[in-house]
Amino acid sequence: MIKTVSIVALCSLLFSNGVLAQEKTAKKERKGEFYFSWGYNKEWYTNSNVRVNQPSLNNNYTLKNVTSHDNVGWDQGIFNVPLSIPQYNYRIGYFFNQKKGLAVEINFDHTKHILTDGQTARLVGTLGGRNVDTSVLFAKTNGFNYYLNNGANFLLFNIVKRWTWYESKSQKFKLDFLGKAGIGPVIPHVENTFFGKANEDGFQIGGWNIGTEGALKATFFKKLFLEFSQKLDYARYSGLKVYQGTAKEAFLSYQLILSLGYTIPMGKRE
Repeated sequence: MIKTVSIVALCSLLFSNGVLAQEKTAKKERKGEFYFSWGYNKEWYTNSNVRVNQPSLNNNYTLKNVTSHDNVGWDQGIFNVPLSIPQYNYRIGYFFNQKKGLAVEINFDHTKHILTDGQTARLVGTLGGRNVDTSVLFAKTNGFNYYLNNGANFLLFNIVKRWTWYESKSQKFKLDFLGKAGIGPVIPHVENTFFGKANEDGFQIGGWNIGTEGALKATFFKKLFLEFSQKLDYARYSGLKVYQGTAKEAFLSYQLILSLGYTIPMGKRE
């Protein structure tokens, strides 16, 4: 009788250990996590100074405290224009440490920055070799325009930190907060006209930017996620092509970004 009880107890112990081992194995997750997303954005810009230098024309002047705006594009209907026409953004990243929630990320914002047409701008500096301090009507009808309309284009290489706020027992829903910070180049498409003289528009490496971002990320079924971000970015442009010269400018932007993305677990289980 004692032997029978011992055998039953031993079998029960082995079975329970097996179940626990299976549960522990089932709970293991992959070490890494690759993700990508695509979304659209809205920007607001601080006023800025645009300095224009045209040595062959003896011009070296600054347009002081000019106003600017974005051009969202998706307000015309997302399916009415190609996906790359509106102000868009994408993220490609990899969580190399799931436990600590650390990732690296390529962070690109196709933003549009346009000096507001019809504003009166103060012009200070040298014009045709003469010192000036005057006002000009900055309007296309008056021979002035300044577009980074195919993109002010912020590219950042970010470090990302994740904090999990909530996860359902079924693990089919998770809510995270992400903090991001990075630095990188700006790749503007420059198109402008000053005093009726237009540049040859095109893309160029035109300076650098730094940014910080806070995001709420809702993940469904461990793979699909929706991310809502608020971002501050300081961009400093230089060497921008103008007619027989260059321009430079710096401004701070505030962005709202909504993205849809997908996650792919990678690496060893731990």
